[in-house]
Formats: sequence, C-alpha cells, structure tokens
Amino acid sequence: MASIKVKFRPSTASGKEGSIYYQVIHGRIVRQVKTDYRIFDTEWDKKTSSMKILPEIGENRKRYLRKVAEHIDWDARRLKAIVTQCDRQGGIYSVDSIIEKFNRQTGEQSLFRFMQGIIGQLKQLGKVRTSETYTAALASFMKFREGQDILLCEMDGNTMMLYEAWLKGKGICPNTVSFYMRILRAVYNRAVEKELTEQKHPFKHVYTGIGKTVKRAIPLKSIKHIKEPLNPQLHSRSATYIKRNELLIRKTAIKSSHPFQYAYHSLTP
Repeated sequence: MASIKVKFRPSTASGKEGSIYYQVIHGRIVRQVKTDYRIFDTEWDKKTSSMKILPEIGENRKRYLRKVAEHIDWDARRLKAIVTQCDRQGGIYSVDSIIEKFNRQTGEQSLFRFMQGIIGQLKQLGKVRTSETYTAALASFMKFREGQDILLCEMDGNTMMLYEAWLKGKGICPNTVSFYMRILRAVYNRAVEKELTEQKHPFKHVYTGIGKTVKRAIPLKSIKHIKEPLNPQLHSRSATYIKRNELLIRKTAIKSSHPFQYAYHSLTP
C-alpha cells in the first residue's frame, strides 16, 4: 500500500514564497510530484501538514489560499484513488506507475471532465441530439454540486439519492429525474468499463424507470363547436370553413399530436 503526503518546500530566498509538492512512497521508494502552488512559510502548518489562513491577511490572499487548498485536496484524493485502483486490480505496481497515471488521467478521474470528453466524442460522431441530452444532464448535476467536481470513485448511492431529492425539491417530474439518472448511469458504466473506478451500483436506490404519461384528447364540447358551420349559407368545403376548423383544432389539440391527427381526418367533410 502506497502512502501519499503533502509537503511544503520553503524558498531559499528570504521573504519569497515556497512550493507545495506531493510525496509518494511505495515499496520503500520515494518520489515527488511538483505543483505550481506557492505559499509563504507563515501559511503552512508543519504539525498538520496543511495550509493555514491567517486572519490578518487581505481578502484576495484568503481567496487565493482557499483555492490552493481546494486544488491540494483534489490532487490528494486523485492520488489516493489511483492507489486504491492499483490495489484492487492486483499484481505488482511501482511508485512511478502511480505518478504516471496521475499525470495522464488528469481529465479521466473526474465526472465533469470525463463526461465533457464523452460529449465531445458524440459530437464528432455526428450524434448531436445525444450530445445535447448529455449536456443537459451534466448541467443539472453541476448545479446540484454547485460547480464542485467529483471523482468517479466518489460517486455512491448517497450522492445519487441526494441528487434525486434535490431534483424533486425543484419540482422536476419523475420522468425527467429518471432521464438524468439514466444518462449519468451510462457515463458511470463507461468509466467502469475503462477501469477508472470500481462498480459500486450508485443508482440502485434511485428512480430510473419510465412512467406512463396521461393521454390527452379534444373535449367533446370543442368537437361539437368545430362541427358547427361558421355560416350555414357557406358551403362546408369553403376556404373559410376549412381554415376555421384548422385553427380551432390546433388550438384545442396542440398538446397531443395523435388526437389532432385523428380529429382532423375524421372531421373533414
């Protein structure tokens, strides 16, 4: 089992920012992963090996440090996920293979970026409509996550049940909830096939079915109104009569294509 540690390297120049790096140890072999994150000595807690935000610094600096902390946490989770994946697959692996996967799988471990890659592939294959449905599902899940990405290995039943509850709280109908869930499930299964994560069945306890929709027809009163001539003296085949019927049918049956079709053919004299 490999170990992951976040380290801080102070600058050799006085008053300059130092750098954050990750230490990966496996099989008594130590490797370092460099980052572009820069902080001062006073912003690093040696005891907890984590950043600290001093209350006296400015708001801009605080926002920067919070952002750096988020990136560090994300990278550490990615590294741990890779180690877990290597252990699950069995066999012998090296510390260098861990780092190689970390650098190569930058966009494959997160749901957002992995899904964006699938959407791009669908567009290249000419499946524009499918890409649009995937985009809609991704946009919905991003709103639920408030823009915060999630690792594929972190997708579990609790996350999806919370997402389902969030959708219902927004007044989304069951079929639309199922629509989003089925798309996310397809993306997740593709990640499992690529061995980017293990199968945890996160969609087991959420609704992924298709409910029956209520069929709508033209009310009898509207049909009688359509059948009544606009002017008894005009011929039923007159342009005015046909145009009137056509407009009324569209107005009363706009929500259902099938009743419109049947009504139009059956009511034409």
